[in-house]
Amino acid sequence: MGLKAAPDGWFREISPQWPGQAMTLKVKRILHVEKSLYQDVLVFESETYGNVLVLDGVIQCTERDEFSYQEMIAHLPLASHPNPKKVLVIGGGDGGVVREVLRHESVEEVVLCDIDEAVIRVSKQYLPHMSELLDSSRVRVFVGDGFKFLAENTSTYDVIITDSSDPVGPAESLFQKPYFQLLHDALTPGGTISTQGECLWIHLPLIKNTNAMVKEIFPTVAYAFTTIPTYPSGQIGFCIASKDPERDLRTPLRKVSPTRYYNEDVHRAAFVLPEFGKRLLETGELILPVLEAAIPANVQPKKVLLLGSGFVARPCAEYVVRNPANSLTIACRTLPSSIKLGEGLARTTPISLDVSNTAALEEAVAAHDLVISLIPYTHHAQVIKAAIKGKTHVVTTSYVSPAMRELDEAAKEAGIVVMNEIGLDPGIDHLYAVKIIDEVHAKGGKIKSFLSYCGGLPAPEASNNPLGYKFSWSSRGVLLALLNSASYIDNAEKVSIPGSELMSHAKPYFITPAYAFVAYPNRDSTPFREFYNIPEAETVVRGTLRYQGFPEFIAVLVKMGWLDGESKDWLNNDLTWAEVTQKAVGANDADEKYAFPDSLASNNHLLTLSTFRTLIDRITALAEFPSASEKARIVSGLRWIGLLSSKEKATVRASNLLDTLCARLETLMAYEEGERDLVMLQHKFTVEWTKEDGSFDEEIITSTLEMYGTPGGHSAMAVTVGVPCGIATQLVLDGVISQPGVLAPYTKELCDPLIELLEKEGLGMVEARL
Repeated sequence: MGLKAAPDGWFREISPQWPGQAMTLKVKRILHVEKSLYQDVLVFESETYGNVLVLDGVIQCTERDEFSYQEMIAHLPLASHPNPKKVLVIGGGDGGVVREVLRHESVEEVVLCDIDEAVIRVSKQYLPHMSELLDSSRVRVFVGDGFKFLAENTSTYDVIITDSSDPVGPAESLFQKPYFQLLHDALTPGGTISTQGECLWIHLPLIKNTNAMVKEIFPTVAYAFTTIPTYPSGQIGFCIASKDPERDLRTPLRKVSPTRYYNEDVHRAAFVLPEFGKRLLETGELILPVLEAAIPANVQPKKVLLLGSGFVARPCAEYVVRNPANSLTIACRTLPSSIKLGEGLARTTPISLDVSNTAALEEAVAAHDLVISLIPYTHHAQVIKAAIKGKTHVVTTSYVSPAMRELDEAAKEAGIVVMNEIGLDPGIDHLYAVKIIDEVHAKGGKIKSFLSYCGGLPAPEASNNPLGYKFSWSSRGVLLALLNSASYIDNAEKVSIPGSELMSHAKPYFITPAYAFVAYPNRDSTPFREFYNIPEAETVVRGTLRYQGFPEFIAVLVKMGWLDGESKDWLNNDLTWAEVTQKAVGANDADEKYAFPDSLASNNHLLTLSTFRTLIDRITALAEFPSASEKARIVSGLRWIGLLSSKEKATVRASNLLDTLCARLETLMAYEEGERDLVMLQHKFTVEWTKEDGSFDEEIITSTLEMYGTPGGHSAMAVTVGVPCGIATQLVLDGVISQPGVLAPYTKELCDPLIELLEKEGLGMVEARL
């Protein structure tokens, strides 16, 4: 939080609770940031609304407009009650509701119950005009759970006001029937409640359901609202209910002063709803405009099954449901994951599905026109087999494995398209390689050299650790990929590199002066001379980009044994990290520095370095650092990870060093709130042109994609993998991609329609001639 909450000087209240819109305030300065036991707490001074309190990224109050909400949620129930003496406020730790309650002379006691002491403490410091009356003799503050407090205080309060946040996370329970039953039971006869009731413009179904539920408990229920600029859509509502069946909630029984927003006329008017709200609450009829495009008469509805809930799945799902003809079933191993992924998306149905259950998988796949498989690649063959049986098309972002390739003939016989390798790398890289190669060949040129490097990296400002890297997906997958052997073509000869030596082959690679990249080959590049139809190419390399310093650090971890996935009998949680490292590297001592034994020194024993080597000595011998500065850099990084700590106990995972290291790095090298990632992909073609006199000209063509993620939104990696997958899905559904069999985008016929839609999304690669 802090500056990360307003990286460009503006705070944006972005939330799936109000999709497609956001309140934005200009920030003068950050006043307070903390993570309490329950939520993120932020206070900033705004340009035009004074001090602003934000909890978990959502605006709670501002100095300029808070009175509208505080006055209405308090005075509507209190002014319509004949004689309120004891009042309970649940939530509202900022003190604003308590301030308004105390304007009623009949009130003898107010109890404030808020679970988070941080809200109360911070509000006293930065919002004193709201919280100053919390010290009144008529006020008692209780820090604790509202549910428990209500259960312990039945038939006690004349009015109970629930100043809750939105129904997400822990606050969700405050919108459910058991909570309202507790409110009912804690009231005296004729008592009244008032609860935060969400926004008519955004949450109509929730409001309808909540009011219907409350009517099952209270005989008198009404909905009212107020206006407030900094709440979503500038409006917020209240659910008002009374145990008295004759209570007229709409009519105030006394004047309240002083106020800035509330008066007797406003009280009455607050219950007069706009027609769309009135109609829904009274008859269930929805008359708001439906903005979604209708399905054309000649278009058949399509059903799509999405397997997986990884971070790339959401952009893919968003693209698929853009088309009103598509309905999307989201299938994850657990139902909550499916529900979360589809939150706020139209025409989505969440289900729980275990893909290892063949019968369940086959049934789900057969019920759809197309299945998108974003689960681990090892399951794709199983999904394709189910699709062949159900005659359902398939789209994946993964490379075509041998097991998938074996199903090509069966897919053709079933008449289904199995479209693969359509993410970023593989995916976008294929499209623009094929495009430029085809254009060069069409003009009579030859591709003499093809270099393609791609990197998913933290943005430079977020590359703030010794490895210059952060994990947006499986840390184990990232580290294991560094041990893959690699092959490529150089000067018309095949070059092979064993995985243990891969990092030593990383070389500086220039794209722009803004980045200090290194590049190394990735897996087997040799088949791409055939896949891309460039038999004339003398050099073909596809590889990975990282920031400088990364390969050398990883090489040391490899030599130390930390990427070893074999189970170790000696590895346990009783060892310190230094002791684990000592055993991994074969040092005789777990101390960084060795104190020479006086007894041995006095006896003039012959000592060898291998006998009494300390951790640093042993690591130095294994790593063979090229310089003292490089040694200092990497040893400092090992300390940062904690691998040399003699105080902290190791947290062992899966009884092996690789997974234990992964567990450590996942915490240390995760993206923090407000940080963004970077995707960099570049092709470099060396092209030979034949001139009219028979001589040759050489030209270098580059094709580059540079994209940053959106803080608080999708990462660049999620977009560049998920959106191409969604585009391919739509093209298969539309019959544009119709060739049956197991496919990858290696031909102009497949690539051209994909590129056309990709560039409409702003994801095209930019060509340059050097």
